[in-house]
Amino acid sequence: METTTTIVVIVISAGVGLVIGLIISNFLQKKKGSSIIKTAKRTALNRVKSAHKEAEAIKKDKILQAKERFIELKSEHEKVVLTREKKIIDVEKRIRDKESQLSSEIDKNRRSNKDLDAKQKDYNYKLDFLDKKKVEVEKIHKRQVEQLEVMSGISANDAKSELIKSLKDEAKSDAMSYVQDVLEEAKLTAEQDARKIILNTIQRVGVEQSIENCVSVFNLESDDVKGRIIGREGRNIRAIESATGVEIIVDDTPEAIILSCFDPVRREIARLSLHNLVTDGRIHPARIEEVVKKTEKQIQQEIVEVGKRTVIDLGIHGLHPELIKTIGRMKFRSSYGQNLLQHSREVANLCALMATELGLNPKIAKRAGLLHDIGKVPDTDTELPHALLGMQWAEKYGEKPDVCNAIGAHHDEIEMKTLYAPIVQVCDAISGARPGARRQVLDSYIQRLKDLEDLAFGFTGVQKAYAIQAGRELRVLVESTKVSDEKAAELSFSISQKIQNDMTYPGQVKVTVIRETRVVSVAK
Repeated sequence: METTTTIVVIVISAGVGLVIGLIISNFLQKKKGSSIIKTAKRTALNRVKSAHKEAEAIKKDKILQAKERFIELKSEHEKVVLTREKKIIDVEKRIRDKESQLSSEIDKNRRSNKDLDAKQKDYNYKLDFLDKKKVEVEKIHKRQVEQLEVMSGISANDAKSELIKSLKDEAKSDAMSYVQDVLEEAKLTAEQDARKIILNTIQRVGVEQSIENCVSVFNLESDDVKGRIIGREGRNIRAIESATGVEIIVDDTPEAIILSCFDPVRREIARLSLHNLVTDGRIHPARIEEVVKKTEKQIQQEIVEVGKRTVIDLGIHGLHPELIKTIGRMKFRSSYGQNLLQHSREVANLCALMATELGLNPKIAKRAGLLHDIGKVPDTDTELPHALLGMQWAEKYGEKPDVCNAIGAHHDEIEMKTLYAPIVQVCDAISGARPGARRQVLDSYIQRLKDLEDLAFGFTGVQKAYAIQAGRELRVLVESTKVSDEKAAELSFSISQKIQNDMTYPGQVKVTVIRETRVVSVAK
């Protein structure tokens, strides 16, 4: 019981103490808050006072600055006003000087006018005197002429006519003798000068001559690659020949195979395709077709690059892109066995040198020399001579009339209208006449093979046609949808009969028609 009472007393004491502590704490907080408020008010009042002082100081500074700025502007304005007044005074002074000068000049002119009037009167008097003397002289001259006519028995007009006639005859004979002397001297020196110019031009241009062949040798790392190129039952080599139109000869030559074709473009496509296939290692018909298509695109790009390099090397500017592309195609064409691009470059250099010797523009001559044979690489067959075709292309792509005339007239198809035309003609003959430069038999042989291929394209359904084995075989690829197996045999016979009737050739020509059915499906 006592324990319980003690606990209650302790609890009550604790509660009373807590209440007293709260009251004391609240009183202290209120006292502290009032002191903080008073301190804050004093701080605010001090800051307001200092702000007022700073504002007054700033105001005074601004007023002083404004006054100083006003004084500066006023002084500057006064200077400007003084300067303008000084200029006005100078102008007024110059005007007064000019007025005084003009007045003095007017006085002088008045005095000089009086002198001129006196001189004019004296001049008029002298002029009248001269007119009278002139009339008298004419009368005396007329009387003398009449006396001479009576004495000589001929009139003055007849005497004048005879004198003029004699002078004309004498001048004509002198002129004829002078012209004859000049012509004789020109005949003696012209041939000598022409030979000198041509010899100097030839000696300054020296190039290596290379005859275009119809075969290329493709080197191999080992003879094992030959088997992979041939493929199982010869399917790979047949695929390459069908895709490129080039005959591939695999013989006992160690580490080499031969690519035979009259068309250098086809031969180059086959060579690069074989190089890519051998390097890659995957050789099968589908891969062969893919590589050949890529190589054909590369050759087209290379043609453009060759054309650009050629015109840059020769220093020719402003050529149309189509003409540049045509120049690049010259690399893969030949003229009587002579590489066409090399021949055109040589003619361009010869023309430039000869034009310089003759005092003409070497740039125009070089341009005409480079473009003179562009008609030999047409995109389509045409009956026009290559000179006229080249002239039409040059006119189409904006070349100057001098260049166009030189291209069209270098084989005398049209009249030569400028001096550049005979220069191009002579330089073309010089380039082709170098020992070993040309071989005419090859050109006629290549033309016969082209005619053989073109003959096959005249039949319906023919997709590709290649003359191989030096023209002893014509391989024709037809579209399977248009030509059946039975028609393929008829087509082979028809082509052989047309070759036999329309063409002249040694030996025999084998006509092989190839028809292939290909079905492609895609699994997704």
